[in-house]
Amino acid sequence: MGTPQELPRRERRGFTVVVYLVLLVLGLVQGVIGSFQYSRGPAPLVAIGFDVIIFGTCLLCGIGMRSFAGGLAPAVGWIVASFVLSMPSDNGSVIITATTAGEWYLYGGALAATAGVSAAFVLRARAQPRRR
Repeated sequence: MGTPQELPRRERRGFTVVVYLVLLVLGLVQGVIGSFQYSRGPAPLVAIGFDVIIFGTCLLCGIGMRSFAGGLAPAVGWIVASFVLSMPSDNGSVIITATTAGEWYLYGGALAATAGVSAAFVLRARAQPRRR
């Protein structure tokens, strides 16, 4: 089978799609885990820790995939999972509460995901050689 560069163009495209789907699922998993664990430990510290993790994930995935979409895929997965779980259910229960830790997790995480995607984009743009 070989490395991705040795694969025919059609198989390489399929491989790339699968990798982006895996990154999306990675973001979803981080969002689900964070949504249930953000309030552990000292008030907003764990929530801020989850924010740092999603920032790092988006940054490293964007750099690793050498594309804007590489950082965007886990960010979208995280945002979908976290914001869906923050909505109240029919019986009124809420997973992400309107506490300090909940707000740090939800809004800080959205900002961190956006910053991670943007940083990956900027770093990638600076790394490309200039065309004349």
